[in-house]
Amino acid sequence: MKNIFLKLIIDIGNTRIKLALFNKKEIVRHNVVSDLSKESIDNFCKGDIITSSIVSTVRSLSNQENDFINSLKCILLNKETALPIKSSYKSYIGSDRISAVIGASYLFPDKDIWVFDAGTCLTIDFIDKEKKYHGGRITLGLKMRYTALNDYTSELPLLSIKDSSSFKGDDTESSIISGVQQGIISEVRALISDYKQENNDFVVVFTGGDLSFFEKELKSGIFADPFLVLRGLNEILDYNDKTI
Repeated sequence: MKNIFLKLIIDIGNTRIKLALFNKKEIVRHNVVSDLSKESIDNFCKGDIITSSIVSTVRSLSNQENDFINSLKCILLNKETALPIKSSYKSYIGSDRISAVIGASYLFPDKDIWVFDAGTCLTIDFIDKEKKYHGGRITLGLKMRYTALNDYTSELPLLSIKDSSSFKGDDTESSIISGVQQGIISEVRALISDYKQENNDFVVVFTGGDLSFFEKELKSGIFADPFLVLRGLNEILDYNDKTI
C-alpha cells in the first residue's frame, strides 16, 4: 500500500495515551498505547509521512517524554495555542475539555452544545452556536466516586462499575452501586432538564472512557462520539497550520 501524507494526533490522558492519524477531517487509524516513545509512534504510523502533529496532555510529562515531544517538532497544546473558538472562561481551560468542545463544535457548527466527557472526572461544558465557550462543571467520574467511598470510610468496600444498577439498594453493596451509578445519571438528567427550560434547541454530546455506560443508561437524546477529543485536536492543528 502506498504511503500517504497524514496528521498525527497524540492525546495523553491520566491513564492512557490515544493516537490518531487524520487525512484532512477523516480518522485513518487510531490506537491506545501504554508509552510515548519513538518505537510506539513508528509502529503506529507504519511508514506513513506525517505532515504535522499536535500533542495534548492532562498530566505532567517525564523528561524522556518531553525530549521525545521536542524531537517531533509538533504543537504542544497549552494556554498560548491559538484556538478556533472564543471563550469567556476566566481560568486556563484543560486541554481535554477545550479539545472536546472544539470537536463538538466541528460536528454541530450551528448548535448550542453541552459536552460531557466521562473519564476520571466527569466534565460538562457548554459552547454556543457562535463558537463561544462559556465553561461548565467538573465533578467526580464513576471510578473516582467508588474509590472515594472506600478511601474516606472504614467499612464501605471498594466496588467497580456494574452493567446494571437498581433505583434503590437492598444491601450495602447494591446501595453503593445505586448511589454512584443512579446518582451520576440523575445529575446528568437534571442538568439537561434544567437547561431545556432556557433553550430547547441544543445538542448533548458524550465522549470519554465511560461513554458506553452513559450511552446505555440514557439510551436516546444524546450523540456519542469516542473520538471527540481527537477531532478537536485535529481542528486545533488545522487552525494553527492556517495561521502560520
